[in-house]
Amino acid sequence: MANNASAKKRIRVSERNRLRNKSMKSKFRTFMKKFEALIGEGKKEEASETYKLAQKSLDKAALRGAIHKNNAARHKAQMANKLNAS
Repeated sequence: MANNASAKKRIRVSERNRLRNKSMKSKFRTFMKKFEALIGEGKKEEASETYKLAQKSLDKAALRGAIHKNNAARHKAQMANKLNAS
């Protein structure tokens, strides 16, 4: 356990950041799952709208540091390829 005030504060801050990152990751994963489902059903127009939302969510997560920018770029590229292939 932390013995000084600064270590206790770091614990509080890191927990707050962990929860924020968790919610951002959950949001873009949900959009990605919806996108996959729509592509599987052949609903290209709806998948395109979901792709835009997922892209925005991935960019925000990368900007805030929840994920690495290359990780976001990779996911966006993979989804774009699936959208164009359908």
